[in-house]
Amino acid sequence: MHQLTLAEIARGLADKKFSSEELTRTLLARINQLDPQLNSFISVTEELAISQARAADARRAAGENGPLLGAPIAHKDLFCTHGIRTSCGSKMLDNFKAPYDATVVSKLAEAGTVTLGKTNMDEFAMGSANESSHYGPVKNPWNLEYVPGGSSGGSAAAVAARLLPAATATDTGGSIRQPAALTSLTGLKPTYGRVSRWGMIAYASSLDQGGPLARTAEDCALLLQGMAGFDAKDSTCIDEPVPDYSASLNNSLQGLRIGLPKEYFGAGLDPRIADLVQASVKELEKLGAVVKEISLPNMQHAIPAYYVIAPAEASSNLSRFDGVRFGYRCENPVDLTDLYKRSRGEGFGSEVQRRIMVGAYALSAGYYDAYYLQAQKIRRLIKNDFMAAFNEVDVILGPTTPNLAWKIGAKNNDPVAEYLEDVYTITANLAGLPGLSMPAGFVEGLPVGVQLLAPYFQEGRLLNVAHRYQQVTDWHTRAPNGF
Repeated sequence: MHQLTLAEIARGLADKKFSSEELTRTLLARINQLDPQLNSFISVTEELAISQARAADARRAAGENGPLLGAPIAHKDLFCTHGIRTSCGSKMLDNFKAPYDATVVSKLAEAGTVTLGKTNMDEFAMGSANESSHYGPVKNPWNLEYVPGGSSGGSAAAVAARLLPAATATDTGGSIRQPAALTSLTGLKPTYGRVSRWGMIAYASSLDQGGPLARTAEDCALLLQGMAGFDAKDSTCIDEPVPDYSASLNNSLQGLRIGLPKEYFGAGLDPRIADLVQASVKELEKLGAVVKEISLPNMQHAIPAYYVIAPAEASSNLSRFDGVRFGYRCENPVDLTDLYKRSRGEGFGSEVQRRIMVGAYALSAGYYDAYYLQAQKIRRLIKNDFMAAFNEVDVILGPTTPNLAWKIGAKNNDPVAEYLEDVYTITANLAGLPGLSMPAGFVEGLPVGVQLLAPYFQEGRLLNVAHRYQQVTDWHTRAPNGF
């Protein structure tokens, strides 16, 4: 049963081939057996899962038949879950049990999903390797010596290892798409505002977006259907009708215009990845797509702009973790200043401290105009580049990452090298666009992903292209040895 996709589980439950409780118990046993070598979970919610599975089976027995009813998933550990530890991968929140459910959690619970647990992640979603977690690094199931990507590496590793069919994740600069690429999954970052951020612990509020991680585009369509929609509790959530994402999966690609940005294929891209990207283009051309070269001239400024804006927002968002109201508090502070300093110094890891310091500096008097304001102007130029490109093409295609997964610890002393792994993904966050990564092959046994970008609220188009590609390729069906 662990090899079934979300869509196959929906059909199996509808046909009464197995119950949600049977499936849930099978996957919980698999998590207990295999996760110690992956470290993909922070918390496993066995009692909750079994009670939700029984409730889902009762709802089916009463005549309900939703596609997610009884489907087992996990949540990245920054989605608040009522009465369950929500740690954000940090010592700061190791003892925090959320008093409410995030909107994403409550919407999926209403749809009947079964929560198997909370997945490991880079601390406060800051990282590209899932090595900055207070609970230790997550390992890539394709090679346990390598990183799975971050910050949603726990969700990615768990799904890739067939511990569960799908999981929620978040993407601030590529944290759904990059781990999807490095673990041979399909991962979708929706348009900014498509999925509610209420109850999602913030890193950078103008960039964060929740989305699905699964093995196929079909599964991502099912999970996004349950997650998307307007939420009055989130002031940035957009009141836009949610289409039936599954309905357009099999649409023809005849005449689809695909843009290949020339800036994607310069120095810095592993030529073996470039070859697989071109191979994926050829498959899409066979399906009727038309390919043309385009330009995104301001892409070169994306990394510096992002690493001013994101830390600036992080320094503001994380100021609430001060040892006073909730979370970690140092022992025996001598005064209020000591309480603040030691609680934050002991509660936050080095990468989080680094980004808070950078952000505070960028926002300080005398530097705001020179750094933060300039970065926001570059952000507008990047968005304008995309708007011009989408006048010529329907989707933009390129590599998800410039390199293959790297060995755990290989970039610990060079954070900038890790930041550069996000070069192709962060532009979608800066512009607020939807983006998807899909499996496109392997190099030396390590997965490679191809990224698709589309205009605002065109998630259905991305899922359609990925689904048609997955009908003529088998990269998404392959499982890591031992899992």
